[in-house]
Amino acid sequence: MFFRPNSLPLPSRLNTNRPYYIMNTNTKSGKIAVALAFVGIMFFAIGFALGINSFLIPVLKSSLNISSGVSYLVLAATFSTFILFGYPASMTIAHIGYKRTMALSFLFFAIGFAIYILSAHYESFGLFLAASFVSGIGNTFLQAAVNPYTTILGPIESAASRISMMGICNKLAWSVAPAFLAWVIGKDVAATGVADLYLPFYIIIAIFLLLGILALIAPLPEVKAVGEDEETAADCPYAATKTSIWQFPHLLLGALALFLYVGVETVSLSTLVDYADSLGLANAAGYAWISSIGMVVGYLCGILLIPKYMSQSSALRICAWLGVIGVLLVVLTPPHLSIWFTACMALSCSLIWPAVWPLAMTDLGRFTKAGSSLLVMAIAGGAVIPTLFGFLKDSVGAQNAYWIALPCFLFILYYAIWGYKIRTK
Repeated sequence: MFFRPNSLPLPSRLNTNRPYYIMNTNTKSGKIAVALAFVGIMFFAIGFALGINSFLIPVLKSSLNISSGVSYLVLAATFSTFILFGYPASMTIAHIGYKRTMALSFLFFAIGFAIYILSAHYESFGLFLAASFVSGIGNTFLQAAVNPYTTILGPIESAASRISMMGICNKLAWSVAPAFLAWVIGKDVAATGVADLYLPFYIIIAIFLLLGILALIAPLPEVKAVGEDEETAADCPYAATKTSIWQFPHLLLGALALFLYVGVETVSLSTLVDYADSLGLANAAGYAWISSIGMVVGYLCGILLIPKYMSQSSALRICAWLGVIGVLLVVLTPPHLSIWFTACMALSCSLIWPAVWPLAMTDLGRFTKAGSSLLVMAIAGGAVIPTLFGFLKDSVGAQNAYWIALPCFLFILYYAIWGYKIRTK
């Protein structure tokens, strides 16, 4: 058989202290800490740009008189870019390096938000989709750079802990974005129209251009994974006999797990303002914090527990079970209570990305960048699952639409128990 679960041992590197990275500068812990601090700012920018969608969706729905399903196409436009530009982003990194790719991503962000201003001026939903698409290109390039960079910047067995630190920056920004927009505009989301979006978007353009300059001057050393160069290929024997990324089943299954995960994470993070608004709750934008708090709690657990007290695979199993429980609580409890149980769904999402990414990236050797681009392309799940959620909301109601997350968490549970172990000869 092509797939052989448990037939080959897991890479010995997972059980050693050998590094997963090669740096062009001295690998002092102080330099790594400074690099992670700058990368944390990049992760915050990613979350902030995505968090704006949770504010835009109800605003566009009311101002342009469109359905929930159509309004969620904003998310589809944002996340569809990961399929189209995931591989070009990895090629860009190979040619110009991580730092310049990060700087380039902020230029795309700035252009995207400039188109948002035009969209608000003409009140054109098509232009809003175009703006989301261009902003999504920036997100794709930035994600393609910062995620593998964080994974490679240290031992593979502690990658989940590093990614958890970055996740705190990212997910806090999801809830900061709608709060920032409401504060600058001076209105609740229910009273906001597209004409109110000019000032906050001008501010965001200026901030993102400054972040692009910061990325260029930041002390971020270039890194490479073990086995990525010919001189280190012998350190990664599993990848030495492979001819393409399609011969790594643990990577392919991991990409599918990430596709589904990003979908349910986006649902848990970006639908709360709309859900609260549909329930008629006051200060709907304030409910965006529920999921962010749940995710931050999970990330803190990852930082404290992985790898000293808990392996990445164990964390993944626990989170998958929490996700199943969280979905059932959201859909089966009274609506005014169910919105609070989305925190359980978000808590379960917190360590899925930090755990799946390094498990799927293990032993790719010279295919590290290609594998990374495949995992980045899996972020397109954020285009599919939330859009289906929006149309389900139109047909069966907001609360029942959350059923869509259950099969996603069940597959992630499969990957946590068996999928990441599958190897080929």
